[in-house]
Amino acid sequence: SFVVTDTAKTVPVQFTGILPDLFKEGKGVVAQGQLHDGVFVAREVLAKHDENYMPPEAAEALKRGAEANEKIANTVVGGKK
Repeated sequence: SFVVTDTAKTVPVQFTGILPDLFKEGKGVVAQGQLHDGVFVAREVLAKHDENYMPPEAAEALKRGAEANEKIANTVVGGKK
């Protein structure tokens, strides 16, 4: 269980399951479920991330692509000398 707040109101949340890796204090969350006697019983909890977030797999693919492009650029520049 945890609480969510919009700084004006706080709602206790009850959830049984595994919370997402990005779930932590001070970060946004999306919970789906129903309100029962003042407690939100969530059936699903998703962690929100900012617009700069990138899954590790995508970040690694971009890094490999940048390294490959740099090698190609160095080959082309080196071949013109």
